[in-house]
Amino acid sequence: MKILFLSSWFPYPANNGSKIRINNLLQALADHHEVTLLSFTERPNGSKDVPELQALCQEIQTVPWKPYKPDTHRARWGFLSLTPRSLLDTFSEEMRQLIESQLSNGNYNLVIASELGMASYSQYFHDVPALFEDVELSLFIEPFSHATSKRSRVRNGLTWGKLHYYLNRLVRNFKAFTVVSKKEHQLLARFVNTNQTVEIVPNCIDLKNYQEFGKERERANSIIYTGSFGYAANYDAMTWFLKEIYPDVLERFPDANLMITGDHENLPLPNTEAVTLTGFVDDVRPLVAGSCISVAPLRAGGGTRIKILEAMALGTPVVATTKGAEGLDVQHGRHLLIADTPAAFSASISRLLTDPPLRQKLAINAYQLVKESYDWAGTLPDFLHLIERVAAAK
Repeated sequence: MKILFLSSWFPYPANNGSKIRINNLLQALADHHEVTLLSFTERPNGSKDVPELQALCQEIQTVPWKPYKPDTHRARWGFLSLTPRSLLDTFSEEMRQLIESQLSNGNYNLVIASELGMASYSQYFHDVPALFEDVELSLFIEPFSHATSKRSRVRNGLTWGKLHYYLNRLVRNFKAFTVVSKKEHQLLARFVNTNQTVEIVPNCIDLKNYQEFGKERERANSIIYTGSFGYAANYDAMTWFLKEIYPDVLERFPDANLMITGDHENLPLPNTEAVTLTGFVDDVRPLVAGSCISVAPLRAGGGTRIKILEAMALGTPVVATTKGAEGLDVQHGRHLLIADTPAAFSASISRLLTDPPLRQKLAINAYQLVKESYDWAGTLPDFLHLIERVAAAK
């Protein structure tokens, strides 16, 4: 089968959750089908010349990514449009032409549009059966439902209302949809009128790629957070953690150290005592495996956290907020510790640092959970079966 895969993220290096998901899907597809990748990229020079991706794709074409800027002329005109402003402002004529050219000349059996940014080009799919991969609504609903002021509620309500209307038109262009969790499935069923197939394809990891990293060189009282501040939810998580939680941890454990990986965007932090900012690293696995605890103090965002699955696969116990653990089939005290207040979060870290048997119990249970429910090896056969059904639905 010949597949056109559309991605807003250039999937190499696979250094965030979206890229990891896309990379794993491409690997699975490449084993059975002929795949052409059209992707936006933030690094246009040499983006296509990546051997790891060339081994998976028959062809790779990229288009420079233009980030959303709400003050541009096009974005301001978006106030008068029924299309969300962010989609109007980031629309790429070059990507549209590339999609139409490929579908006009390529005899494709299926289009896979990853995330909303690429699904928005569906009117140019030339009636080729299409799958909307990774529909995510909580990212837009929660700012409205959790708004604390009248102004923010009105602003976020207008954004969500426009997206709601837009999605109910957009879904007509697709034969099926995937979501990452039961919550996203429920939101899609509640707010979008569609009779098409919706399947849960959870965020997973390729477990065999984590088995070589052991815990024998664990750093004493070490804590790690993995995540680029280019994603606002990561920056908010670390700002909250360093201001409200970490001072108490340091008071109890003066030799503790927090390592934060990923691009930090030169954003200010409230406290950097006993903090190591690594910047981008090629491979976070040995750093996570060498840490006593991985934290996920997120208070915003959607989807599920691959950073938690990676820590579990590496035997590193996790402390997370309810939001951080959202979408994962985990139990507090069995697979990880969940805490939503600064005092509870600090106490959970202290508990783990002083209780090695508990760390070991959580690590064993968490690894088993990943093996049973969040390993791509077990999930991808269902995904491959889904795309065959979609391609057959002329």
